[in-house]
Amino acid sequence: MGSVVRVAGRMDCHTRYGSVSARREKKGSGKVRAVIEEKLELEACKYNNNHCSQEECLTSPVVVAVAARKLEDAQEFAKKHSISKAYGSYEELARDRDIDVVYIGVIHPYHLNTCLLFTNAKKNVLCEKPLAMNTKEVQQILASAKKNGVFLMEAVWTRFFPVSVEIRRLLAQGELGEVKMVRSEFGLPLMHVPRAMQKELGGGALLDIGIYCLQFVSMVYNGEKPESIQASGVVHVETGVDETVVAILKYSKNRMAVITCSSGVKLPNDAIIMGTKGTVRVPAMWCPTSLVVNEKEIEYPVPEPYLPLNFINSTGMRYEAEEVRQCLLKGLKESTVMSHADSLLLAELEDEIRRQVGVVYSQDCQ
Repeated sequence: MGSVVRVAGRMDCHTRYGSVSARREKKGSGKVRAVIEEKLELEACKYNNNHCSQEECLTSPVVVAVAARKLEDAQEFAKKHSISKAYGSYEELARDRDIDVVYIGVIHPYHLNTCLLFTNAKKNVLCEKPLAMNTKEVQQILASAKKNGVFLMEAVWTRFFPVSVEIRRLLAQGELGEVKMVRSEFGLPLMHVPRAMQKELGGGALLDIGIYCLQFVSMVYNGEKPESIQASGVVHVETGVDETVVAILKYSKNRMAVITCSSGVKLPNDAIIMGTKGTVRVPAMWCPTSLVVNEKEIEYPVPEPYLPLNFINSTGMRYEAEEVRQCLLKGLKESTVMSHADSLLLAELEDEIRRQVGVVYSQDCQ
């Protein structure tokens, strides 16, 4: 593959992505989701090529290969999006020398082995959240990335939206004063989706959507580990996964946070930061396009799509793709915005909350 140094030095090619599609659901119909269409955001390159300088365009992200377990699935997707290469196995993609970074969009239980496949093949990796099923698996992935000297980042796309950038600026400059309380909630009716409800597919509200609430709180409190966590939840009787979770996190200096996530009902899906000098509310907190600071709303629209979208504000995926590009050009092995320590903290928080709620996956017993 073209190494980071070669990409940065040559400046005559794009950052070349290979992508791994989601596996098919058991007992489901069709694919888990249109993963690469939006999670990698194919049209980011087209947008960049129309709105950036010549030098920037030369190194913008472009998808050059896609892999799936079935060759026909990969070929169908490649044809739809004008991708030059399609592979019928992940191993073939791992052997492709023309790939700078691989985007992994398989379902949660397969993150570990897929990440290890590509890190051991010396490929840089952008892996969907959650990075893995538990802390032990996250540690294995991070260790492999370090051992092989490759870049790795958990794809928590929210952190790279302009709204998140502005929140970090407000906090860094002390414009909210001392933050005393953070509240974040995310709930959607997902009980009809096998991937969200079946334990063997990594189902459960916390790992699927609750992670957005946890990452938001962790971002606001600058990656600090809470002093204590009190969690309670509703575990689905038939499947054993968490349907609804509420957790109270207490931090140093008597700072608090409350998160709520649910796969059973739709919640307001916003987040609020309360400080001694002001309050910030974030509508649609997992993919925000506006920010309400002391009752004044400011909009940060994402670019318009060139294809129909399956999920709201999905063109915002370009922001994390740009972060990966910048890190590769600088020769970095991790992002400072979503660092390895951030991923490890998220896994630790998820493990503790699951322990208290009573959700155990097979991966926890290995």
